[in-house]
Amino acid sequence: QVQPVESGGGLVQAGGSLRVSCAASGRTFRGYTMGWFRQASGQDREWVGAINWSSDGTYYADSVKGRFTISRDAAKNTVYLQMNSLKPEDTAVYYCAAAARLGGWYGDAARYPYWGQGTQVTVSS
Repeated sequence: QVQPVESGGGLVQAGGSLRVSCAASGRTFRGYTMGWFRQASGQDREWVGAINWSSDGTYYADSVKGRFTISRDAAKNTVYLQMNSLKPEDTAVYYCAAAARLGGWYGDAARYPYWGQGTQVTVSS
């Protein structure tokens, strides 16, 4: 089974940029949909966006559309979340998740069986 592993979180000032990565451990991401979620302290987990590995199609939550970009590098078996124009409210633990069969339910966390450990992103004002 596939095991996502995130990296690249950190501290950035408001208005800045940061890129987090999600690498595959165990097997390739080929055939999976990769989702990005985030969870701020004391809040529910929130869907950020997703990429279909096969079609390269991307999908975003309204809260990040136009600021965040999801991409993949097949050779490196890695998915990226590029975050621009960051705001303090983007502060959260960011998780990468994988699902083989979603049927279009990109934002439904319960449909993703494989999760990474998360990486902290902190945006200071």
